[in-house]
Formats: sequence, structure tokens, C-alpha cells
Amino acid sequence: MEIDDELKKLIEGNVLALATMNENGNPHCIAVAFVKVVSNNQILVTDNYMSETIKNIKRNPNVAITVWNKNWKENCIGYELNGTAEYFTNGKWYEMIKKIPENQGEPCKGAILIKISKIKKLA
Repeated sequence: MEIDDELKKLIEGNVLALATMNENGNPHCIAVAFVKVVSNNQILVTDNYMSETIKNIKRNPNVAITVWNKNWKENCIGYELNGTAEYFTNGKWYEMIKKIPENQGEPCKGAILIKISKIKKLA
């Protein structure tokens, strides 16, 4: 399964849960916004205030993302996306996050490119 237009709209229009694993193998989950779909299997996430998440990605690139629609009580649609993450503090992906309008005035410390390998519909 690839990221289609419906899933892209869901990803870019909602806050997502991003899960990584710490050095002890325990999950670490945060909420992320300012996310852009850059291909049918790649998502770009802005690092404005992350610290533990970035350490975890550098140690273990496997991540999971969960997204669901805002009006879930009326129409419950959600997905879990699994993939691998790479962190950038310069280059093409970093320059791209700095141009996202929502990032104006934010620190834009880095860009996380996630290559999606599995998509599971939750509802």
C-alpha cells in the first residue's frame, strides 16, 4: 500500500503520533505536526523541539506513526505507518522544512525523512 491522496490529506491535516525506541528498548511516543508527504512512501517531519526522539532515531531508525481523522466520533479512520527514519541538519530535506509556512518563527533544528515500508488501516 502506498500513500494515496486520501491518506496524504489525513497525514498533512492532523497531528500524528510518532513512536521511537529508546536505548533500553522502551517506546517513546510524541505528537508531531508540520508534516509533509514528499512521495508515495516518504514523509518529512520537522524537528523544532525534539531531543530524545532524535537520539532514538540515530540509535535505531525504526519508527511507527499513527494518524486518525479529527472527527473520529463521526467517521473513525486511522492508520499505522511503519518505516525507517533518517535525520538531516542540512541539504535538500532540511531546506524543505524551513520553507513550510507553519515553521516560520520556529527553530527548525532538523528534518526527519521517514521511508514507509508498511501501512495498516486501523478503522
